[in-house]
Amino acid sequence: MVDIATRVYNHKWKIDPIVRSLIDTDFYKLLMCQSVFRNKPDTTVTFSLINRAQDIRLAEMIDEGELREQLDHVRSLSLSRGESTWMRGNMFYGKRQMFRSDFMEWFENLHLPAYTLEKHDGQYELTFEGKWHEVMLWEIPALAILMELRSRSVINSMKKFELQILYARAMTKLWEKIERLQPLDGLRIADFGTRRRHSYLWQDWCVQAMTEGLGAKFTGTSNCHIAMQRDLEAVGTNAHELPMIYSALAETDDELAEAPYDVLRDWHEEHDGNLRIILPDTYGSKGFLDRAPDWLASWTGIRIDSGDPATGAETAIDWWKSKGEDPTKKLVIFSDGLDTDKIIELHQQFSGRTRTSFGWGTLLTNDFRGLTAGDALAPFSLVCKAVSANGHPTVKLSDNPNKAMGPADEIARYKRVFGVGEQEALEVVV
Repeated sequence: MVDIATRVYNHKWKIDPIVRSLIDTDFYKLLMCQSVFRNKPDTTVTFSLINRAQDIRLAEMIDEGELREQLDHVRSLSLSRGESTWMRGNMFYGKRQMFRSDFMEWFENLHLPAYTLEKHDGQYELTFEGKWHEVMLWEIPALAILMELRSRSVINSMKKFELQILYARAMTKLWEKIERLQPLDGLRIADFGTRRRHSYLWQDWCVQAMTEGLGAKFTGTSNCHIAMQRDLEAVGTNAHELPMIYSALAETDDELAEAPYDVLRDWHEEHDGNLRIILPDTYGSKGFLDRAPDWLASWTGIRIDSGDPATGAETAIDWWKSKGEDPTKKLVIFSDGLDTDKIIELHQQFSGRTRTSFGWGTLLTNDFRGLTAGDALAPFSLVCKAVSANGHPTVKLSDNPNKAMGPADEIARYKRVFGVGEQEALEVVV
C-alpha cells in the first residue's frame, strides 16, 4: 500500500501530478464524447467553472502559477499505447469494441485545447471554448485539479506526523462506513467520486478499500485510469450535458420540448443493455416522464440525481407501471449527495420493489469533514458546466431549484416549455 501521508508531505514530486492521464476521467465522459464526435462534431461549446460555495475563495487559497502548471501539464498529455489498447480491446458492459475505430484514431492524437484563466472577487474564472467533443474532456480534470489544489493549500502547513494522523483518521472513517454497508444483501455500489475527490491517491485508496471490504457488492469505478490499473469495471452512462446542449441548439419551443428525447434517440442507436439509463431531471423528472415516448419505458433503468431520491424513485416506479413494465426488473441508480445513512435507507426502502444501485461520489472520495481545525477540508460544491452552445445559453432546471443554472429569462422560458411548477429547494450537499 502507498504511504499516502509521506507522498502528500512530498507532494511536489513530479511523480504526483494531479492528473496523470487523459483517461484519469469518468467513463461516462468518454461515452458521451464518442456520441458527440458522431452526432454533433461541428458544435462549438463554452464550459465554465462554477463555485456554488462562494465563501470558499479559491483564488485566495490556490496559487495561480501552480494552477496553470497543473492545467498545462494536462495539455501535454496524450493517450498512451497501453491506454489505447485498454479502450480498444477491453470489455465494457459486456461488449467489446465499445469505442469505434474512427473515434479512437481521433482520441489517440488529441491534446486538450487552450483554456482561459482569470481572477475575479476571490474566485477563479476558468473557461474552455472550442469544438464540443474536445472541450468537454476538460471538465473532470479541471475539477480534480482545483479540488486537490485546495486540499494541498490546507495541508501545506501540516507536519509529517499531523498528516499521518489525518490520513489514519480518514481511513478509519471510511472503513467504518464500509463496515456499515457490508450486511446489506444485494447491495450494488460504485465509486463516482473523481470530479470532487480529495486527491488521486486518496481516490485510489478508497477504491482499494471498497474492493476489499465489499467484494462483489462493489461494482466498479467511474474513473477509467483507476479501473485500468486495478482491473475493475469502468462504470457510467450519460449526464445532463447532453440534453443541456441539444436544448440550447433548438430554434423553436417545439424543438426545445423535443430536444431531451432527441438525445436519447441518438443514445438508443449507439448503446444497449445497462447503458440505456434515463437521466430525467435536467428539466424536471415528472414532466419528462409524462411526455416521454413509449419506447423509453423499455430502457433498463433511471438515474436519480437531484431532488428527494425516494420521491424520484417512486415517480419512476409509477411511470413504469403505467407503461405496463415490471419495476422489479428495472434499475434505479441513486447518485446525488449520498452517504451511508441515505444508502442504507434507500436500499431498504426499495428492496424487492426495484433493482437499486448507488453511485457514491464526494462523500466517498473526499469526506474529511471534522478532521481539521475549522473544518478546512470539508468538501464543497464545485462544478464545470457547459454555459453556451453555438452562442446560445444553456439552461439546467433540475428537480432541485438550488441546482438551476442559466439566464433568468431563459430559465423562465424553459419552465414554461417543460411545464415546471413549484419545486422543493433542497440543500446542495456536494
